[in-house]
Amino acid sequence: MHMKPIPRAPTISSLIDEKKDSLFKLIGMSPVTDSGKYLHYSELIHREPPDGLTLDQWWLGIKLARMNGVKILPLIGTDSTPFSYLLIPGAMEILHEIDSKAAGRIAMPKQISESGPKERFLVRSLIEEAITSSQLEGASTTRKAAMDMFRSGRKPSNKAERMIFNNLEGMSFIRHHQNDDLTPELVLEIHRRMTRGTLEASAVGRLQTPEDERIHVGSNTTGDVLHYPPPAEELPGRLKMMCDFANGAGKREFLHPVIRAIILHFWLAYDHPFMDGNGRTARALFYWAMLRHGYWLFEFISISSILNRSQAQYGRSFLYAESDDNDATYFITYQLEVIRKALKAAELYLEIKAKQIAEVESLLRSQGHFNYRQLALLAHALRKPHSEYTVQTHKASHSIATATARNDLQYLVKHGLLEEFHPEAGRQVIYMPAKKLAEYQSDT
Repeated sequence: MHMKPIPRAPTISSLIDEKKDSLFKLIGMSPVTDSGKYLHYSELIHREPPDGLTLDQWWLGIKLARMNGVKILPLIGTDSTPFSYLLIPGAMEILHEIDSKAAGRIAMPKQISESGPKERFLVRSLIEEAITSSQLEGASTTRKAAMDMFRSGRKPSNKAERMIFNNLEGMSFIRHHQNDDLTPELVLEIHRRMTRGTLEASAVGRLQTPEDERIHVGSNTTGDVLHYPPPAEELPGRLKMMCDFANGAGKREFLHPVIRAIILHFWLAYDHPFMDGNGRTARALFYWAMLRHGYWLFEFISISSILNRSQAQYGRSFLYAESDDNDATYFITYQLEVIRKALKAAELYLEIKAKQIAEVESLLRSQGHFNYRQLALLAHALRKPHSEYTVQTHKASHSIATATARNDLQYLVKHGLLEEFHPEAGRQVIYMPAKKLAEYQSDT
């Protein structure tokens, strides 16, 4: 993690002891800034305090305001203090947006809502999440190389590609187990699928034990230790508590499902129970929780693609929480913003793709009847006329049978929209856009 240590924020008790005479000035302060930001003490240092207040008085006023409405979580920090969070107004607005857009109240574009198109976009989103989640963990391959691996069907050729391949398999596994309760065994199986072939075999799908050298989170920049996870002997019990929390066991009051999913992500990452692959597993558990609670659009969303563009903020949100009385609000508010951005990106992508398919369908209506998969390929070929296609790449793009993929391509050859080339023996037939297709180029 490319981070510097975060200075620990002053505690309420220490500030009250020092500022008893000025407490009356602090009544009625807000837990957030005028623009709605939930600032850490280290961010406050660079701002001017309100008139008549010192920096520490200002921080005390903010901390007192945050105590009103705080919720205690079952996650216990290494300092034996429970984590807590505050649901600020900005967070409630985003939760409403997620509920409205991701849990079934809006329809997908009609060009995408059928099972074939949905399957294509699902494959695309799973691959995107697999790539970017692995890149967050240090996989150094390019997106193009990873896409070529998936579309060609070839086996991973190095550790980075293996990480991405495992991520895709792990996410697919979660999709098929979204209705199962979370158990320690299921968490271990998810980790196993995420890490096999990238770790020592003895560490795959296994919690660290007291005999292991306990992993910790360090800064790649300074070498400082940023986070010491709980001792290994506590991990089995903590994992059981995390699963109970994820399943809502023994819940006494309502906890919004999205908040529960975010805390699940945080919990696994905080405990860091595995030798490696903790981040990938934590993000996978977030997806499991979102799908379990009916947020169907998250099958088409990649949060890691957003996280990958703001890795420093992602890391700071963990450190802010631990360095300020175990206040998980920092992580929650950051993740909600990530989800909001990912939702917008998914909506835009689906809208653009639906428009492209509709345009191609209109242009080629006189040429014959084409299914969605064929229209998607033709839309791609119109934008990239030098592309090459094979039965394997078409099969992988749509998650279909080999015979179905071959029939799709041969139908396009029959209608003069693709040309086929036969390389030397033992190699796949290559399909390329025909000259006839270029006639439509100017219209798109």
